[in-house]
Amino acid sequence: MGASLLPSPPFLAVFLFSLVTFSVNPEPALAITRHYKFDVMLKNVTRLCHTKSIVTVNGKFPGPRIVAREGDRLVIKVVNHVQNNISIHWHGIRQLRSGWADGPAYITQCPIQTGQSYVYNYTIVGQRGTLWWHAHISWLRSTLYGPIILLPKRGTPYPFAKPYKQVPIIFGEWFNADPEAIVNQAMQTGGGPNVSDAYTINGFPGPLYNCSANDTFKLKVKPGKTYLLRMINAALNDELFFSIANHTVTVVDVDAVYVKPFDTETLLIAPGQTTNVLLKTKPDYPNARFFMSARPYETGQGTFDNSTVAGILEYEAPHKTIQSNHSADNLPLYKPNLPALNDTSYATNFSTMLRSLASADFPANVPLKVDRQFFFTVGLGTNPCSKNQTCQGPNGTRFAASVNNVSFIMPTTALLQAHHFGQSKGVYSPYFPITPLIPFNYTGTPPNNTMVGNGTKVVVLPFNTSVELIMQDTSILGAESHPLHLHGFNFFVVGQGFGNFDPNKDPAKFNLVDPVERNTVGVPSGGWVAIRFLADNPGVWFMHCHLEVHTTWGLKMAWVVLDGELPNQKLLPPPADLPQC
Repeated sequence: MGASLLPSPPFLAVFLFSLVTFSVNPEPALAITRHYKFDVMLKNVTRLCHTKSIVTVNGKFPGPRIVAREGDRLVIKVVNHVQNNISIHWHGIRQLRSGWADGPAYITQCPIQTGQSYVYNYTIVGQRGTLWWHAHISWLRSTLYGPIILLPKRGTPYPFAKPYKQVPIIFGEWFNADPEAIVNQAMQTGGGPNVSDAYTINGFPGPLYNCSANDTFKLKVKPGKTYLLRMINAALNDELFFSIANHTVTVVDVDAVYVKPFDTETLLIAPGQTTNVLLKTKPDYPNARFFMSARPYETGQGTFDNSTVAGILEYEAPHKTIQSNHSADNLPLYKPNLPALNDTSYATNFSTMLRSLASADFPANVPLKVDRQFFFTVGLGTNPCSKNQTCQGPNGTRFAASVNNVSFIMPTTALLQAHHFGQSKGVYSPYFPITPLIPFNYTGTPPNNTMVGNGTKVVVLPFNTSVELIMQDTSILGAESHPLHLHGFNFFVVGQGFGNFDPNKDPAKFNLVDPVERNTVGVPSGGWVAIRFLADNPGVWFMHCHLEVHTTWGLKMAWVVLDGELPNQKLLPPPADLPQC
C-alpha cells in the first residue's frame, strides 16, 4: 500500500470487507475498485464511567478507515440496522458527476431507512491527502465518523520526504446523554443545546477528565523518525487548538490539498477541516512523555464545552529491558501551552500562513475571471415563539441562524431528485438572494429586529460559472467564527479581513497567486472571507456552517449547478437503489 499505516485500536478494521477488482484506466498508474461494507449498528460504549448504546459503523468507534489511491473507485455498501434514518457524507470528495453519492439527507438523497441499504459509488479524481466520512442527518455524526486516507497514485511521491509512519488523529465530542435527545430538546425549547461532556482523540477523552485515565490515546514513536499525522476535526460544535508539548510540527496539507510547508507549535482546526502535519521526533530518547492536547477556540456568546482533551506521545526506550510500562508512567509528563480560548489573533495568523503549493505539479488554478459575484451574510438570529409556548431563546424567542437572512427549511424530498426530474415546484425556490435584502452595519451595533426569514431557496448556476463569494459575519446575537463547508467543490480563499467587507478597497488585496484551496473555511469572527470556485460539477451542492448547532438552526443553503452541453458535463443518472423518502 505504499506508505505504511500505524494501527491504533479504533482503526484496526481497515478492510472489514475489501474486494479489489481491476478497472481500465487511461492513467499509467493502475487504478482499482475498492469495496467496503458499512453495517450501521448499535454498540455499547463506555466513556467517563457512562455506558450507552451508540450508533456505529461495524461496531467501531470511531468508524473504520477508508483507504484509496488517487484515481481509485470506491464502492461502499451502507446497510442500516438501527431505528434512525441514516445517510453518509464523504466530506471533501469532489463527487464529479456523482452527486447521488454525496450523502447529505434531503439534499442529494433521501435517507436510508431501517432495514434498507444504499451503495455509494464514486471515483477519487485529482485528490490526495486526508478527508473523512460522517453521518449527514441530525446529530448522528457525533459517533458516526471515520477517516478517508487518499494516497498518491502508485509511483507518485509526496512533495515532502516520505514519512516513517502515518497516524490518523481524529478529534470528536463525547456526550454522556444521547445527542439526538439533546438536539430534539433544544428544537422544542428554542434554546441552546446542552454541550458535550468531553472532547476525544480517536474516541478517547484522556486523563484530564474524571474516570477517564485508562481511556487515553497513546502515540508510541521512535526517536529520529518522521511521522505523518492525519488530523481531522470531527467535533460537532467546536473549533480546536492543538499542540504537542515540546514539539514543533510542519503543516504540509489541508483538506487534501498540499500547502507550502510551515512549522508551528499550535494548530487551529475547525469542524470539517483536515490538516496533515509532519512530526519529526527528537533524535534521542528524551526520558519524558508529552501531552498532545486540544481545547476549543470560542468566539461566540453561548455556552460551550470548556475542557481539554489529551493524548500522550511516548518514545520507545532504547533497550526494551530498561523500560517497562510501569516505569514509563513514572516519567515526567510535559504539557503544551495552548492559546487563550478567544485568541482570534492567533487564529488569524495561523490561517494567513496557509498558502497553496502552487507548483508545476500541483498548480493553484484560481479563477481570475469572475462571472458571478455573491455577498452572503452569515450569522445568528431569532424566530418567534409559537403561541401558547414559552421559549428559551433570546428574549423569549427561538434561536435561528441564516444566510442572507434566509433560515433554510429542510425539504421532505431530496433536492437533487426534484432538480433532476424537473419536479422542483413546491420543493425549492431558485431565488435565493445574492446580496442581503436590507443592508446594515454588519459588524457594528446590531439592529433591533433580529428575526430571520425562512425558506428552501437555492442559487442556480450555469455549468462552468466562475464564482466569487464574500461571506460576512454579523454581530447579531454576537459575532462568531463560522466554519463554512461547500459540498462538491474545493474553493480558493483569496482574501479575509475584519469589520465590514469594502468592495472598493478589499479586492485589491486579494491573493490570486497562491491562495489556500480547501472545502471548509472559517468566516472570521466580526469579519469576512472571500472565496472563488469554478462551478464545473453538475448537481445540487449543500453549503452550511459545520458547527452542527448552527446548521440545525438554519445556517445552510444550496447551489444548483446545471448540466453542461457535452456528455461529460452532465450529472449521471441516479442509481437504481437510490433511497426513497
